[in-house]
Amino acid sequence: MPFSQLPPALGAAVAARGYAAPTPVQAAVLEAEAHGRDLVVSAQTGSGKTVAFGLAMAADLLAGEDKLGPAGAPLALVIAPTRELALQVSRELMWLYEQTGARIATCVGGMDPSRERRTLMHGTHIVVGTPGRLRDHLERGALQLAALRVAVLDEADEMLDMGFREDLEAILDATPDERRTLLFSATMPSPIVALARRYQNDALRISTVTEERGHGDIDYQAMAVAPADIEHAVVNLLRFHEAETAMLFCATRDNVRRLHASLTERGFAVVALSGEHSQNERNHALQALRDRRARVCVATDVAARGIDLPSLSLVVHVEIPRDAETLQHRSGRTGRAGKKGTAVLIVPYPRRKRVEAMLRGARIPARWVPVPSAADIREADSARLMSVLLAPVEATEEDRALAQRLLAERSPEDIAAALVQVHRSKLPEPEDLISGDAGPPPGPREPRPGFEQSTWMRLNIGRSQNADPRWILPLLCRRGHVSRSEIGAIRITARETLFEVPTAIAARFMDAVRRTAEEADEFEILPMDAAPREESRRHRREGKPGYAPKPYRTPGRAEAPKPHRKGTWRAKPDRAK
Repeated sequence: MPFSQLPPALGAAVAARGYAAPTPVQAAVLEAEAHGRDLVVSAQTGSGKTVAFGLAMAADLLAGEDKLGPAGAPLALVIAPTRELALQVSRELMWLYEQTGARIATCVGGMDPSRERRTLMHGTHIVVGTPGRLRDHLERGALQLAALRVAVLDEADEMLDMGFREDLEAILDATPDERRTLLFSATMPSPIVALARRYQNDALRISTVTEERGHGDIDYQAMAVAPADIEHAVVNLLRFHEAETAMLFCATRDNVRRLHASLTERGFAVVALSGEHSQNERNHALQALRDRRARVCVATDVAARGIDLPSLSLVVHVEIPRDAETLQHRSGRTGRAGKKGTAVLIVPYPRRKRVEAMLRGARIPARWVPVPSAADIREADSARLMSVLLAPVEATEEDRALAQRLLAERSPEDIAAALVQVHRSKLPEPEDLISGDAGPPPGPREPRPGFEQSTWMRLNIGRSQNADPRWILPLLCRRGHVSRSEIGAIRITARETLFEVPTAIAARFMDAVRRTAEEADEFEILPMDAAPREESRRHRREGKPGYAPKPYRTPGRAEAPKPHRKGTWRAKPDRAK
């Protein structure tokens, strides 16, 4: 059913918002076969699903009328996983049902529960809330569901992941059996299938998720960096893109706090969202992003769910998402409503294979690109500055008078240079990444000064795990609390890396390694009993001018046996015996 066939009140609302045609998920729920049926809908984040279920339940609420009747017990219930998503859904339904006279109540954690109870007692048509708060109102008798016609579960997979199964079941068990149940979920794991089977009847399955599973309007990029360079890579990404709004994802609230403090110190306008922030702090942070007082948000996965920022054009996965679904949910914050977005994964060198496998499994065509350098950032800054300064402006007489005074005091070149300097002074400085040249290991007969007496250590990472001096050297310095000059030769083999430290600091180095170890640490550093064997003479000759190794030739059966010792011959054992 196109928008022209909607009830007049809803048709006028979508037309006023500039909707020319329904999105795929909106068109699917308006088809004749979906009318009046339970629905299980898989749709990507940002595909217009809020409006979709708002349109899908219109026939049940209006019952052929243009206006809703007096408000009483709720007719529709929408359950969302987070406060931000519930508030966003409530705002969308308010403009969609504004001309129907609908009263919409929002019940979420962090708000005044007594005020919510008074709103419910005065009567409402639609209730939007989070599972925990809705169940609390239900058990206190403030939420009456006897007259409910439609129940909507938005982002049901997220609610189950967050541990709301019992709350959802308690709420749905209190609803009438004849109600419609609309289940919206980006993915369909087995718990979602079981939930649908229990609470739905003859549900119609709708999927608008593309084969690629990633958003077509999102440019996925991956950048391999040394672990010590992750924060520097974040700085350079923000400076290179200069996005109107950017979101940085971390795994824990501690990492959010550290990155937020570091970026603030560097001069970025940044806010933070994590579980340690109150609802009031979260509201202030989101408002700062919406009115452009802040341009960067550092957040955890849970804290960012349900956030809708239309100007968000850059998502940076500072820490690798735990799986492909989390990658999609994070990245889905950008590339909405036909706008282009960029999602960047910052990948430590040892984790590259895991990320490549995750991207292949998710069918996300990510491009592996280098981290923007300081030169790249300066070039982008110059291009942006030229674009701003050459854009036409409407100058007042006062502005022109001031310009004439400046020209009388300075040359046009000096004025332009001062203008450029003022612009650059407002921008944080880009970071220099760790050099890729760790230096060749010293020869065995010519030890570096200070390494005449050295102790060799073993790290359980080798070439098979993409070991590279560019990230191994900073790792050893960080774990052992030493400087680069206190790490000697580094030899990388297939499965491990051998390195030397001066014997005088070996005990202190190992003590620091033990103190900095973490429970989930993938690296293990242990001392060796003896120095590793020297490289073979052939390997030492390789790389010299004019050296070419002789091709290997397997001896033939007809060749004569070679002498063993002093003219004696070693007979081969007779295997036949």
